Amino acid sequence: MTEQPWRVVIITSVAPIAHAFAEAVRAAGHEPVAVLTPRRKQPMPPDLGVWDATAPPGLDILTPRNKWSMAPLLRAVRPDLAICFGFPWLIPGDALAVPRLGVLNMHPALLPRHRGPIPTSWAVRAGDATFGVTWHWMDPEFDTGNMLAQAPVSMEADDADIRVVGPRLIRAAVELLPRVFERIAAGDPGDPQNATGEEPYAGWFEEDYAGIDLSQTTAEIDRQVRAWSLIGGSPFPAPTLAVDGRRIVVKKVSLRDPGEATGALRLEAADGPLWVLESEPVEGPEAQP
Repeated sequence: MTEQPWRVVIITSVAPIAHAFAEAVRAAGHEPVAVLTPRRKQPMPPDLGVWDATAPPGLDILTPRNKWSMAPLLRAVRPDLAICFGFPWLIPGDALAVPRLGVLNMHPALLPRHRGPIPTSWAVRAGDATFGVTWHWMDPEFDTGNMLAQAPVSMEADDADIRVVGPRLIRAAVELLPRVFERIAAGDPGDPQNATGEEPYAGWFEEDYAGIDLSQTTAEIDRQVRAWSLIGGSPFPAPTLAVDGRRIVVKKVSLRDPGEATGALRLEAADGPLWVLESEPVEGPEAQP
């Protein structure tokens, strides 16, 4: 007997992810029934956040006030499966237990490398050759469940904007979903991650990494600036540099001379020059070097 189409809930706070996953679920012959997205203290940009105008048509929008209200909302839509990407909370065990088949997470790294909240930034900081995507089962810990599929994702030398990198990650994740669904339908539990404990953890950047040190190489400074740019926010200004008695946040640099007409600020690093293309002043008490 052929199994009925699965009822699938998409767990995300990012509208483009919700749309891409809803289309992929339908293409696989299953039914996306709802998007679960968190209430946020700080609103996302209107085109990125999930709300009435941006959610996939025909799907319910579930908005838990906190992670403990997720399970009752999920039970209301009777999901067979939930798939998650771009969601800020650790999902508690009672919510993970609601879908009949389980909850899948799409982590933007080649697990077990770069477990944690900002893996794309850490891939840049670490000098990795590529980004990556991994579909894995969710368990009560962060990014530790059995894997169902993973693939590298190209990294370009100027990647410094999640609006550019994000669609690349989403496309790679969607391409893997048919294989993932086949393994789930076959009752395949996935592959253990077999972490050694030596893999770098992608935790939030520390304040010590916020200041630019010109005794480093141009490549290290370039990676630092791009890594911070992919985070999308920080509790303190970063990455910063003292210039002529004032402190600036460096937004974009170039390892090649862009020419005098650009007005770029030239810096001397340990192995040569680089140029600041975009910056903004630091405001308030932190403005002093």
